[in-house]
Amino acid sequence: MKKLTLLLLTTLTLAAQATTAVALDVKLTPEKESLEVKHQGKSIKIERNQDETNVIDSSWGKTSRKCPPFCPQPVNIAPGVKIAGELEVFDFMENHVNKGTGLLIDARVESWHNKGTIPGSINIPFTEFERKTGPELDHIMKLVGAKPRSNVGMVEATWDKTLRTIGVDPKRQGFWDFNEVKEVMLWCNGPWCGQSPHAIKGLLSLGFPAEKIHYYRGGMQMWLIMGLPVIKPE
Repeated sequence: MKKLTLLLLTTLTLAAQATTAVALDVKLTPEKESLEVKHQGKSIKIERNQDETNVIDSSWGKTSRKCPPFCPQPVNIAPGVKIAGELEVFDFMENHVNKGTGLLIDARVESWHNKGTIPGSINIPFTEFERKTGPELDHIMKLVGAKPRSNVGMVEATWDKTLRTIGVDPKRQGFWDFNEVKEVMLWCNGPWCGQSPHAIKGLLSLGFPAEKIHYYRGGMQMWLIMGLPVIKPE
């Protein structure tokens, strides 16, 4: 009986040890070790690399790139656009991506995206935001929650322009109504990459409200430097 009791206690102890989470030394914040983000219908864990000797690939450690086109990008892309660092990305994942109220947009061309992306991101290359009409633009506008405006004529366009001149934003531009759009956060390869700034300017030119746009300037380079996970799209 004693042997059976001892065996049972040993089994329970080992089971408890197996299910006890090991505390991480390298956390996202002092209070948060990890988080989960939705990506292509799956839940992906976001936590930092625990190897404190780990370094990033040399291709992401380069200090000098030909400028142009690889020039340092401004922090403030346009008035009203929110600037994001890694903590803001974490918050955006939990409070917008996971709840379906926001889109984390990898604005790089497809070849870059296919090498690996930030979990929770969808790929809309910056060139797509240059479109003014067409089914591709219709698809993008549907993703961000913009609605087409019907019967838009000179009177409506003139009225919208008049409202803007007196400081009132009607949240619509041309053929699109942006009153119920999602929050969007755009990123690309890093502080020297112009792809997401270009995409943001394209969105603004379409009339998308600046206060709904977030710019993660650090992009892939800072994401990797922080030891954060990258996922290859399926």
